[in-house]
Amino acid sequence: MANPTQRLIENVEGNFYVDVRCINCDACRQLAPSSFAEAGDYSVVTRQPVTDREIREAYHALLACPTGAIGVAQGDKGALDLARTDFPLPIEDQVYYCGFNSEQSFGANSFFVRHPDGNWLIDSPRYLKHLVDAFERLGGLSYIFLTHEDDVADAARYARRFGATRIIHRADAHALPGAEEIIEGADEIVYRPEFRIIPVPGHTEGSLCLLYRDRFLFTGDHLWWEPETRRLETPRQLVWNADALLRSCERLTRHPFDWVLAGHGGRIRLPPQEMRAALQDLVLRRQGVRT
Repeated sequence: MANPTQRLIENVEGNFYVDVRCINCDACRQLAPSSFAEAGDYSVVTRQPVTDREIREAYHALLACPTGAIGVAQGDKGALDLARTDFPLPIEDQVYYCGFNSEQSFGANSFFVRHPDGNWLIDSPRYLKHLVDAFERLGGLSYIFLTHEDDVADAARYARRFGATRIIHRADAHALPGAEEIIEGADEIVYRPEFRIIPVPGHTEGSLCLLYRDRFLFTGDHLWWEPETRRLETPRQLVWNADALLRSCERLTRHPFDWVLAGHGGRIRLPPQEMRAALQDLVLRRQGVRT
């Protein structure tokens, strides 16, 4: 739980606050952008939530925070419990954001896809009874897709609980000993109807994207939306191979999709033509053609 004696001085006065354990993963800024913003190396409360919706979103952020760095001076158990029942949060078309981000994966987002041929978990949240029960109600888990080595978290525990097949690339498989399905090489795979696995080496050698229904692209740490600049971005630090990263971005321009659902960074929906244009703009910027 957050410690009020370690409350960051950058927080505005009021009930919600962030303490020094913040790792600036940006989950709170995604979930409650009207209340949280970046301040140097941290996320802080820049405006106290006022409306019922804002308060609920702030509690979503509190629950999702991987380090428990978000706290309240005066708690509201009823509001907290209601916010908890919202998870997994629906995105669209039986695709959900799991919440309860894990510190083991540096606060990365994870997602759930409900599908009649078997449900998918994309990267791993914390292993919690609330999510286990929610996944059970939604039909369990058949597949656990790991975008790369950093975001494995509690995948093994979820796999044991549901008997799910874990999927990871060979180059990153050291992070998930015993994974049932190992993706080899650089070729794209239609793994199941409506699910295409696309190797995107760059951030790590074994980074993968998952494209669902030619609409939802789950990108891990490979690609995200930057809301301040309204651009797609890729990593510039902690990159295994920058040239490979650029080629991986170029590969994605061949695919139609209208959602980018990232492990780190903002998620965005754009019409497919606009999404392709945004991706092409990113490629040109990385090539030095545009700034």
